[in-house]
Amino acid sequence: MLPVGDQPELPLVFPAASGHEVPSLPARMVNEFVYCPRLAYLEWVQGEWADSADTIEGRFAHRATDKPGGDLPDATDLADEGQGQSIHARSITLASEILGVVARLDLVEDDGAGVRPVDYKHGRRPHVEKSAYLPERVQVALQILLLREHGHACDEGILYFVDSRERVPVVLDDELRAAVSLAVNGMRLMAASGRIPPPLEDSPKCVRCSLVGICLPDEVAWLRAGRLEPRPLAVARPEALPLVVQENGARVGKSGETLEVSIEGSKVATARLAEVSQVALYGNISLTTPALHELMRREVPVSWHSYGGWFLGHTIGLGHRNVEIRTHQWRQSFDPAFCLRFARSLVNAKISNARTLLRRNWRGPEPVEETLALLDRDRQATDEARTMETLLGVEGMAARRYFASYALCLAENAGGARRFDWQGRNRRPPTAPVNALLSFTYAMLVRAWTVQLSAVGLDVYRGFYHQPRYGRPALALDMMEPFRPLIADSTVLRAINNAEVGPADFLERAGAVALTPGGRKAIIAAFERRLDQEITHPVFGYRIAYRRLFEVQARLLGRFLAGEIPDIPHITPR
Repeated sequence: MLPVGDQPELPLVFPAASGHEVPSLPARMVNEFVYCPRLAYLEWVQGEWADSADTIEGRFAHRATDKPGGDLPDATDLADEGQGQSIHARSITLASEILGVVARLDLVEDDGAGVRPVDYKHGRRPHVEKSAYLPERVQVALQILLLREHGHACDEGILYFVDSRERVPVVLDDELRAAVSLAVNGMRLMAASGRIPPPLEDSPKCVRCSLVGICLPDEVAWLRAGRLEPRPLAVARPEALPLVVQENGARVGKSGETLEVSIEGSKVATARLAEVSQVALYGNISLTTPALHELMRREVPVSWHSYGGWFLGHTIGLGHRNVEIRTHQWRQSFDPAFCLRFARSLVNAKISNARTLLRRNWRGPEPVEETLALLDRDRQATDEARTMETLLGVEGMAARRYFASYALCLAENAGGARRFDWQGRNRRPPTAPVNALLSFTYAMLVRAWTVQLSAVGLDVYRGFYHQPRYGRPALALDMMEPFRPLIADSTVLRAINNAEVGPADFLERAGAVALTPGGRKAIIAAFERRLDQEITHPVFGYRIAYRRLFEVQARLLGRFLAGEIPDIPHITPR
């Protein structure tokens, strides 16, 4: 018997006649596998996708070949009519029952020298050996094999580089055939394993990869081994922003590539669809069917709120196809030890951030050190909690200390009195302006996390700390805990202290306090500004806006649930 290391690899043969439904591998995905196995897994197995300048340029380069044209005769008919027949067929789809591969050929030509596939690539011909990189050559080789399986005589293919207008021949020799076999078998084995390959380390490929913000190669590598400082690859400022509509009776419709907001038939605002990341509707707002369909096609979520700001739910398109990440989430959610460990880290980070807010904004007459010391003790108690009930008690005690001191962070009027008289935190209905502001910003924070977690493929209704109840976004409530002081409480504090909201922005009815339309507009603007504020990431060291940070945290949560990283780094600024 051969030693294990000397045994040849056994290919996972495509079960063409087994009766089991196994999807054929797209030749483009085999190309991606040779380029980066992790990229192929993300796109093929997990259904991830993101555009970049390169992918958009690639679609532009294929704009002509993507339109079907011409005809590829059957190999038998071609033999009967004789070789030398001119063929120029575009966008031809062929499948292999032997290899289990499917490909759409940009162009198949025959100018008398034999049938050849022509694969279009944007950019210029690289100055490397054989004038092309291996992933592109493997993709053309698969096209050659597909043509051969369908009876055509084909010995070479062509790579056509659009920018430099150069044709590079690709000959199917024994070396390339072996590379094709290794790539096809390797990708099928990778998909069947259900385990995502590790990220490339310090690779120049990551810089131009469209999925770098999804893969997070440097961040994952740093959290796993701490060897390489993460490059600021995935933290570009998002160009699209939320569209918030709160005027009662407003109507949102679609006109061409824009959304139009009208009131009583008069257009009052427009927003380009390409610049809208989500739509938030407050109160009695109507959204036309064409507008909703277009938003769903673009995977732009629509969140629905009551007139008072309570988050009711959201509408999305088909949603994320990554079933794997939800499988990991559900499996871990039934592990009490995992849930307790994760919950302890959430509450610890929340108390730490609450402590930081008080330290930075304290306006009380007595020193704040005693309160900070008590919160430190509460934070340490989270590590000692052995049950969820104990942890809830620790969190409740810390919250009472925190909100008792929060009032002392509010600015004073000229007469020395606080701008808002606040006796403590209460929820529904809010009985004081500060409570109304806190409830409103918490609802916006729930919406932001619900949208983000859904966008990365997680089930927002299955949490680890907050127990699932009908219609309760438990995971969003989990993930927002450390960000309550950082985003919501901080937004309210700044809006009050900077006089962005005042007593005239509130209504009191039957003991309940609500925001006026002007007050909601002011606090929404303050909340969005806070999300756009950049901080230095306490773990990775690069600058990143809170709005973008939510996505990074959501994706790292997925990596943590899958076991790729040992823990999720919570954000706790100093």
